[in-house]
This record gives sequence, structure tokens and C-alpha cells, in this order.
Amino acid sequence: MELGVCYYPEQWPQALWEKDALEMKNLGLSIVRIGEFAWSKLEPKEGVYQFEWLDRSIKILGDAGLKIILGTPSATPPSWVLHKFPDMLGYDMGGRPRKFGSRRHYCFSHQGYKELAAKMAEKLSKRYGSNPTIMAWQVDNEYGCHDTTRSYSPIAEKAFQKWLLQKYQSIEILNERWGNTFWSMEYSNFDEIALPMLTVTEANPIHRLDFHRFSSDQVVQWNKAQVTAIRHGSNLPIMHNYMGRITDFDHFQLGEDLDFATWDSYPLGFLEDRSDRSKAFKAQHQFCGDPDFQAFHHDLYRSVGRGRWAVMEQQPGPVNWAPYNPAPDPGVVKMWALEAKAHGAEFLAFFRWRQAPFAQEQMHTALKRADNEPAKAYDEIKELVKALDQIQKLHENENDVALVFDYESHWAWEVQPQGQDFNYFKLVFAYYCALRKLGVSLDIISADSTNIKKYKLVCLPGLFNISEALSRKIKSHQGQILFGPRSHTKTEDFKLNIDSVSKIFDKEIKLTQVQTFRKGTKKTFKDFGTFEIWTEELTLDGIPSEPILSLGNKSYLTGWPDEETLIKILSTTLSRAGISHKRLADNIRREGPWEFNYLEGKVSYENKNTK
Repeated sequence: MELGVCYYPEQWPQALWEKDALEMKNLGLSIVRIGEFAWSKLEPKEGVYQFEWLDRSIKILGDAGLKIILGTPSATPPSWVLHKFPDMLGYDMGGRPRKFGSRRHYCFSHQGYKELAAKMAEKLSKRYGSNPTIMAWQVDNEYGCHDTTRSYSPIAEKAFQKWLLQKYQSIEILNERWGNTFWSMEYSNFDEIALPMLTVTEANPIHRLDFHRFSSDQVVQWNKAQVTAIRHGSNLPIMHNYMGRITDFDHFQLGEDLDFATWDSYPLGFLEDRSDRSKAFKAQHQFCGDPDFQAFHHDLYRSVGRGRWAVMEQQPGPVNWAPYNPAPDPGVVKMWALEAKAHGAEFLAFFRWRQAPFAQEQMHTALKRADNEPAKAYDEIKELVKALDQIQKLHENENDVALVFDYESHWAWEVQPQGQDFNYFKLVFAYYCALRKLGVSLDIISADSTNIKKYKLVCLPGLFNISEALSRKIKSHQGQILFGPRSHTKTEDFKLNIDSVSKIFDKEIKLTQVQTFRKGTKKTFKDFGTFEIWTEELTLDGIPSEPILSLGNKSYLTGWPDEETLIKILSTTLSRAGISHKRLADNIRREGPWEFNYLEGKVSYENKNTK
């Protein structure tokens, strides 16, 4: 695993560039990401290009022996672009434009800006595509960050109407499939269909789900336009830097057009900003982060990248954007990096080289302070370089367990949760955490994965609709399959899937009732365990089912188990599948410093002294 750093030469005097480059190399870094926010310096006015400063910075970095990932700057369109396209701004759900003055202030549906961004990507590609210092491309930056995937702009509304016309072909078909006889919601033509916003009560669920599908497609097409433009001048790998727990576009679909997946890892920031963990858990892990959250995304993006993935931004100290911003304990930054390696990361880059003394991220730590002195993580990187040098070889393991993660299911249960605590990401993450507590490494796969045969156990919690293709794979699968809860309970058009469980098992099974619980309320079954958040009642041949219904190699879990119950269920299922496992201790504390002789994720490793 190579190490790198994110660098912004346009933000610093050119007299510093050569010194910075040599110091990066001497520290043990080999990769530098640049350019992803530099549009106003590259093209200060339309058609007036100033690439000379970038030429020089690339040469200096290359002469120091560093390789470059060059970003396209479309996440930060400069002010002249907005004057050219005043209707390009994204709008929030309240119908308010998201104005100039920070970043990601564009609507994915704006065709003019999409073409302009692709033009800049092609300019960069043709100028630098054969430069030996350039190793790869990054398209845009952090799609979905700041809640920017779903735009409610007039431009998006027109694009949504066209998308619906293409999908349904006639308004009569749309009215029938949407069930618009309910509440007299029929439309006469596609131009009448507004975005699902500002309705008196909730909008039609399928209206919202189709808008979420449309919004995801817009991101995919936006990304594809720049990928195509880059291919005109370069055959180098192309990647994007995804984020943690961003679920409003389909990462698997977008990844099909890319060569590589990377993500931006901020363990302490995400613990405070994006975690459902208890206050006690957050307090206990506030200086190291949630190890399962990091591992989940390592495994997810390994799958999105079809085996090739990396960390594009690694937190090296306190960030500036979370509700609370503690500093990692000594040794923890090194530990995060080694965890990424153990999951198979090809490189890891720290954000950023030097702390900015101006603008929005002044309080965001870097490897060097704003006064150019080393920050606390600097010496830890030296230790990390030595640790990586000790590792002789990796042994990649084939995992026996697959956990299905489906973005569309997240959208569906976001639209109709039935209980405010029901969250699809949280449900799948609970399975992931329980499997890790049982000492099991696993793959996270999409619902469209072409190969489930190799797995001895496949878990599909909360998959809202099982496609015909996936159904055929499940029927022919020889290993164990664990469904539930809410599996296959809706059709593609978001209607109740009558006899949904019967279709899974090919048996006369009825789903007679579901219920959700208030926070803190639980339902305990004797000799089984406890459900929280959600339960279902099933009958098999008219007889009430047990909390888990097992027929052959398929099992259906009728609720959301608490942690101990889920671990017990998964332990039994793993045993049925012939998968060895062992319950790990909940709290393993070692006196510092952190050691790196551990097993983690998808790979294990050995060094010269320890196995």
C-alpha cells in the first residue's frame, strides 16, 4: 500500500512548492492528489486558460519522484460559470437555490454545465494524459456531500418529466403503475408532474421513489460525461472519491464507468456526524472512531471498485465539520492506515499536506500546521512507513459470507419507514457488526451481483424487492440464505407485494401484520430472543410461524433483533453453512502504543517478526 497526500499548490506561494515536494518524498509519501478545486485558477474567465502554474507544479512534484492523481475541478464552478448559467444552481427541498460561496453548488440535471465540465475534463486530459507523472484521474469530488444529490430546481423538474416519459412512454401507464386513482392524483400529461416537494402530507411513495431513482441516474450520467471526455486524451485509471454513509445515489451503478473506487475516511468525524451508535459507545470510541464503520466502507468500496480500491482522504487529526472534533489518540492514525491495508487498499492519502490559514477549513488538521511546522500525525506517518516496510506479503482470503447492500432499498424505506427508527443502512450495518463480532470476514455485494454461488451464506436484510434475476440465483443457490425483515414486501412500483414470503419459499405463507416499536420498547420470545424497532407476523399453512422461519437452506427473520439475538441467529446460521466462527470479546483493550500484528477485514499479513 502506497502512501500519499492531498495538496493544493494554487493555495501556496510557488517558492514553497519544491521544498514541499522534497519533504513529502523524504517522509515516505509517493502519491499526491491535486487540482480538484482549482477551476478559477485554471480558467479565470471563459476561454482564458492558465495552465502554466499547473505545468510547473506537476514538474516539481514529478522531479521529486512523486506520482500525481489529477482531479477535475467541477465540484467548484467559479463565479463566471454561474453568470453564464444562472439557472445551474441546485435547489433544496423547500424550493430555495443553493447559492455561490462554498462548493457543490450545481444541479446534476443542468445540461449546459455538464457539457462545460466535460470540456474542462477533456482539456486537462489532452494536456496531461501522456505526462509520465500523472498516474490516475479523479472525477469531481465527493458526490452527494452536503445533501446535493437531489436537486429540486426548475431544471431538475423538466429533466424528471423527460425521464418519466422515457420510462413509462404514456401518461396512462404512469397513472396505472403509480396508483394515481388514490386521492384523484391522475395526470393528463407528463408536463403536469411536479417534483415530490411541499405537498400537504406525504407525496405518493412511488412518485418519491422514482424521483430518487432519477436523481441517482443524473449523478451517473454526469460522471459518465466526464469519464468519456477524459478517455479522449488518456487511458489512465479513472476514479471518484466516495463518502461515508452517502446513500442517495447508486455507487455500484456509478462505479461501472470507473476503473477504481476510493473513499474519504474520517473516523472521528463520522462517529459524531453519521453514526447511530449510543452515547456511551461514542464516548468510549471518541479518540479512535468506530472500527466497524470504517471496515464496512472498506469492504463496500472494494466491491464498488470490483476489487480495486483505496482511501483518497484519511483524517490525520481533528476535523472542522463535526459537532465535536477530538484528536485521535497516539498510534490511532497509524492503526487506521494499517486497517485499510488489511482490507486490501492499494494506496492511502492523508488530507491534507498543510493546514489552511484561511477560508472554511482553517480548523481542519493536516500533516503540517499552518505555520509549516509538523503536526502531531507527522511523526506517526514515519512509524507507519517503517511498519509497511516490514510487511513481506499479503494473503488474500476468499470470503464465505456475502451481505447484500442495495441503494434502492435504502430509498424505499426512507420513503416509507413505517417507524421513525427504521433505517436500511442501520439494519444492514447491524448485520455487518454482528458478523464481525463472530470473527467472520465478508464481502458486501450489490443486489445485481452476478456471482453468489461462491458464498456459503448470503444475507439479504430488508431488500425491498427481489428481482427475477436475483430470484433465479437464490433458487439455484446451494448455500444458506437469510432474509428479512421486510424482504420482497414491495413491488418495483412500490405496491404491496401480496404473498411476498410465499414467493420466497414457494409455500403457502401469509404476512398478516407488521408493527413498529417506540425507542426502548422490545418484544421477547421465549427460547429465542428479543426484537426491537420492527416485527412481522407470519402464518405457515394457517399456523403462526416462529420468529425465524427456516425451510431447507432458506431462513426468514420476522423482525429486527437486538444485538445479542442477532449474534445468536447468525452464529446458528453460520454453523449450518459450515463456516467456522468464534465470538470475539466485546472490549479488547491493549496498553499503547497500538501494534499492527492483528487480523482484519479481507486479508491477513505477516512481517519479519510476528505472524
